Amino acid sequence: MRSAVHTKLYAVLPPALLLAAGGATTLAFAPYTLWWLPLLSVALLAFMVSHSHSARAAAFAGFSFGLGWFGVGISWVHVSIDQFGGLPLPASLALMALLVAYLALFPAFAAWLSYRLRWRSIMPLLFAACWTLAEWLRSVLLTGFPWLSLGYSQTSAGLRDFAPLIGETGISFLLVFAAAALAQLFQRSHPFSRYGYLLIAGLVFAVSPMLHSFKGWQLSGEQRSVLLVQGNVKQELRWVPEQEWPTMLKYLDLTRPHFQTDLVIWPEAAIPRLEPIADEFLVNLDRAALYANTAVITGIVDYNFKTNEAWNNLIVLGKRHPDSTDGDYFYGHGNRYSKHQLLPIGEFVPFERWLRHLAPIFDLPMSSFSRGSYVQPNLVANGMQLLPAICFEIAFPAQIAANMTAQTQLLLTVSNDAWFGDSIGPHQHLQIAQMRALEFGRPLLRATNNGITATVKADGSISKRLPQFSAAVLSDQLQLTEGSTPYNRFGNLPLLLCCAMLLLTALLCHLIRNRRQS
Repeated sequence: MRSAVHTKLYAVLPPALLLAAGGATTLAFAPYTLWWLPLLSVALLAFMVSHSHSARAAAFAGFSFGLGWFGVGISWVHVSIDQFGGLPLPASLALMALLVAYLALFPAFAAWLSYRLRWRSIMPLLFAACWTLAEWLRSVLLTGFPWLSLGYSQTSAGLRDFAPLIGETGISFLLVFAAAALAQLFQRSHPFSRYGYLLIAGLVFAVSPMLHSFKGWQLSGEQRSVLLVQGNVKQELRWVPEQEWPTMLKYLDLTRPHFQTDLVIWPEAAIPRLEPIADEFLVNLDRAALYANTAVITGIVDYNFKTNEAWNNLIVLGKRHPDSTDGDYFYGHGNRYSKHQLLPIGEFVPFERWLRHLAPIFDLPMSSFSRGSYVQPNLVANGMQLLPAICFEIAFPAQIAANMTAQTQLLLTVSNDAWFGDSIGPHQHLQIAQMRALEFGRPLLRATNNGITATVKADGSISKRLPQFSAAVLSDQLQLTEGSTPYNRFGNLPLLLCCAMLLLTALLCHLIRNRRQS
């Protein structure tokens, strides 16, 4: 009887430990920023994988870790499903469970692959390569969901200075390598495998602060004054027709006393009226900005009444260049940006014909947008060139790199995180934006409806921020930069090629071993 109890306990305990370790990994990210925690949690996963009795058991270990990691880490998604999805609680929890289970498949795949290709003498490198491949797949499959990637935990400490060189993806590789090297201490293997990799990992962390001089950018000597406006409009009121004018006037009233700044930013869809029928307001705002010698960038939805197409846009009003004598705006002008990376369910509905009428969550207001082009010109406002990203897009560094030019001076991201209430989601979103500034060596402006609105320096540190859930403005002077980071020039390609070569070599060795054994 006791033996049977012990057997059941030993069967349940490892998955439970991994579930807890995955959940605890959330504490490595904002707002908690325990950056060292993945070294322990991922080390436990690597240890469990290496001691698995089969590839299926290794995959289950990765899946258990993933359930904890995403179940806790993106629990904020349920806030929007529960409050705005119109589903009963059991149904909203089931939908959330499906999302978490899908995301958990990627660490499961990494664990399965590393076990199948097991090469004990290079296990830390192999595990990190498998993890990197799985995370890359997570960022591209089904439009991609690269949220909560481990490298973001290093935004403020640890390996942060590697970001201009190898980006967040490269930092994830190094972090997982270090964690697997720690797990290797407990393996019965050659002394180098047990201690050598850990020594290398220690050197990686020691070298990180010394890399600052290799970042590839420098201050240009110019600075610009910016104003970010946070309207704090309740989500349930954003698309109510009677609230259109009160919302637009609220943003105008917050802005008017500060029009003397070089640039004013309003958040995503700050103007709730469709652009074709907001002409009177937009023309007056354009003239006011011109008169004040400034420019305004605002979010607005464009709609084609003939084709029934809609775009989530940013438009520029006021001065295009400091010496402009006319306002830049007219309907359909080219100084605009249309969002490319649309959020599933929120901005487009997959299998729309079947899902649209299934539940309110699949028929939310403004949930049928058309995509903008992948590469679009930078916005030009009062002589400044800004690379825009709307909401979710800031999590895709490849898209930022594709739109970066030698003339880009600022990164701009606007969002509406009111969907997610007082959760950890907006904090994670800001941390992702900080990493983009760090990777590309450009100051970043982040304007949101209800937080977290902030300005970020080119080194990824926050210059100023507004408190959440308040109607307020943020005024700041930002130092501009010039130059190009190595990551901006090469992206993830060198890392992915190295991982592919390592995995291919491991596969060939695995096939040769199997042939010899047979």
